[in-house]
Amino acid sequence: MINRAAVSNGKPYPPASADALEILPGVADALQRLKNAGFLLIVVTNQPDVARGTITRDVVEKIHTRLANALPIDRFVVCYHDAVDHCDCRKPQPGMLLASAKDLQIDLAGSYMVGDRWRDVEAGRRAGCRTFFVDYGYKEEQPRDYDFRVASLAEAATVILKR
Repeated sequence: MINRAAVSNGKPYPPASADALEILPGVADALQRLKNAGFLLIVVTNQPDVARGTITRDVVEKIHTRLANALPIDRFVVCYHDAVDHCDCRKPQPGMLLASAKDLQIDLAGSYMVGDRWRDVEAGRRAGCRTFFVDYGYKEEQPRDYDFRVASLAEAATVILKR
């Protein structure tokens, strides 16, 4: 949603390295408009490939550093667990959102969760946020319940800023 996913058989995958990272068109402008309007910009991300051993934590952190240097993101919150770990931080559980709200004194009812996977939308719903589903047409489970369906982060930012 922020960066281009590698899509294989209709399923998105994260970049394999910081060098493979490509920020999607319109993302920098959309995030800057939200930042200028006073929003905190927090990325909450599942990174199960670390638990699976197919990518290192160092690679994930380098990707986040590149994103932080290019975009006005306030915080990255990462779950490095796999589904078999049954943690409360891995989306669709709302743990990362709840912890961020507590740490930063965020009103989740006045917040938005924008994501391109059903787990993102469900985590936002469980945390009490208004939710945006960015529909990239992935061939996987789709969210059943969301507030807005959009084609890009830029479109979501436009809707948020009009509210």
